[in-house]
Amino acid sequence: MYEISLIEIERWVGAFLLPFFRVASFLMAMPVIGTRIVSMKIRLGAAVAITLVILPVLQMPPVLVGIELNTMLLVAQQVLIGSALGFAMQVFFQIFTVGGQLISNQMGLGFASMTDPANGVSVVVLGQFYLMMATLMFLAMDGHLVMITVLAESFDIMPVTELRLDAMKMSQLALSGSWMFAGALLMSLPIVVALLVVNLSFGIMVKAAPQLNIFAIGFPFTMMLGLFFTWMSLSGFLGQFEILAADALERLTGLMGGA
Repeated sequence: MYEISLIEIERWVGAFLLPFFRVASFLMAMPVIGTRIVSMKIRLGAAVAITLVILPVLQMPPVLVGIELNTMLLVAQQVLIGSALGFAMQVFFQIFTVGGQLISNQMGLGFASMTDPANGVSVVVLGQFYLMMATLMFLAMDGHLVMITVLAESFDIMPVTELRLDAMKMSQLALSGSWMFAGALLMSLPIVVALLVVNLSFGIMVKAAPQLNIFAIGFPFTMMLGLFFTWMSLSGFLGQFEILAADALERLTGLMGGA
């Protein structure tokens, strides 16, 4: 009869735990799967399943000796790497929320907000609309499968056997907010400029004929034009999404390559 020793069980558990911490932290931080809509049990089950699939092709992890400093450092490194990969894609999705916020403020819809069921925060309606379209495109283009592939490749670039992190790459991830605002401005710039021209036209009309109550009709007119410009710009949304997604994937690859 085949007997399993306690040492073998300890080695198997140690080989499973380190990749599991990276996969689980990645699923907790990544968009779509890491939101409040997906229950914790489903994310935990998915983390266990993905870890079991990629475990046979990984390098042999170090033997973990109980609760010691090296073990805690290895676990913390896996959590940090997984969270960083997921957070990088969260920044990509927030581009569309910020872009919708800029457009809404310009057209006078900044007060129209709703609670985002995925994140539990208040978001303007237009930003939620852009975020929903980006999420549907992300799933339709198998973006979730691409993210899992990137996660699996991260074990070859950043093995669990090595205790090292690149502080420069982590700082670049922390400073990725500038890229988020730049992408949001690029997405919303045509509509914002068009509405700015409309508001300037109203200002000239008020200056030329002060007796006219332009502001009484300016607000609903600007809102209607903003909705019209938004509808007209939807034809180019796919192209913008592809460019921003390619840029986000390149940044994610650079984050892995430097660690």
